[in-house]
Amino acid sequence: MKIYIVGIGVDGVKTLTREAENAIASADVLIGAKRMLEPFSALGKPFLTEYRSAVIVRYLNENSFGTAALLMSGDCGFFSGAKKLAELLDDHDTEVISGISSPVYLCAKLKKEWSDCCFVSLHGQDRNIARHVKAHEKTFFLLGGDMKASDICGRLCEYGMGAVAVYIGERLGYDNERIITGKACELSDCETDGLCVMLAENSGCEKALPCGIPDDEFIRGKVPMTKSEVRTLVAAGLDIGKNDTCWDIGGGTGSVSVEMAVRCENGIVCTVEKNPEAVGLIRQNQRKFGCDNIRVIEGKAEELVNALPVPDCVFIGGSGGKLEDIIAAALGKNSGVRLIVTAVSLETLSECIALFDKFGLEADISQIAVTRTKKIGQHTMLSAENPVYIIKRKLQ
Repeated sequence: MKIYIVGIGVDGVKTLTREAENAIASADVLIGAKRMLEPFSALGKPFLTEYRSAVIVRYLNENSFGTAALLMSGDCGFFSGAKKLAELLDDHDTEVISGISSPVYLCAKLKKEWSDCCFVSLHGQDRNIARHVKAHEKTFFLLGGDMKASDICGRLCEYGMGAVAVYIGERLGYDNERIITGKACELSDCETDGLCVMLAENSGCEKALPCGIPDDEFIRGKVPMTKSEVRTLVAAGLDIGKNDTCWDIGGGTGSVSVEMAVRCENGIVCTVEKNPEAVGLIRQNQRKFGCDNIRVIEGKAEELVNALPVPDCVFIGGSGGKLEDIIAAALGKNSGVRLIVTAVSLETLSECIALFDKFGLEADISQIAVTRTKKIGQHTMLSAENPVYIIKRKLQ
């Protein structure tokens, strides 16, 4: 059986390529979701209204067609089910035909380039929004499910980005197409339907990955904070990836959480803190730095860690005397977890070394002693910070 997996563009009519049109015309059966099939109802071909990959494959295997066309919206390479279908149909002669995707179409209408966009799919999921927009000049959102364009605008306003330029494309390619432009603060109450995409353009985005953010940029209060130089070494030592799930145990002001969050742009940081004042500071810094990928969890870490998602990396800056329980929980969820503990006392250092030995972990230990300058009258004096021990799990 010859099977075409066809991207039909944004509407299936005006944006249909000649190659896609020929493949559909030659097919003995057309398969796709109802909206995909509607433009071709006049062809009089057999239809299967279905979008579930397993059902489609079973149907094709149970029937003898010479040629079949599986219709996908937009382009088969842009957040499409085409990849999974192609894998399941590996036994057949399968050909993928590209189409016009929604970002290509919308940006052409806006006379904007799309190659420098960050692409985020919100189909049926609540992904990080503010963090993407904070980190990129252009962010394209493919909407779906419960997340609407107005929700994105509301999130941007909540995280101090109400001035970001927003372009909403509704029912692109159809007769009732609508493109709405404005600032996020102007469109947080905008009513749109489910068939919608959005481009956010942030001229004030981060020009470089924040690293070792100066201490005075954080909202401080009276809560202890991991200083900039230590944060830099911790974040680098954890080797945080864009999709990682991170734990910050003993969040304090949230300074380490922020350094983690800017690195795991597609992931999350679970920050556990039992001090109510500190929890408030974490939330304030979370908003200041545009980190909606931080999940703040209030309570005692030893009582909460077992309910946290599986971590890729863990930082323990405060354990409340329950260091063993926390390390055991992290290892129980991921035996290969990347782990760093900081200690300011010899007792904590000694306990940590003993626990690493108990759990069969190899420790890489360093001490950092930071001395900064301080102006007193006409003289520049040296002011030493307390030394900090950094105990890192050494992985092979």
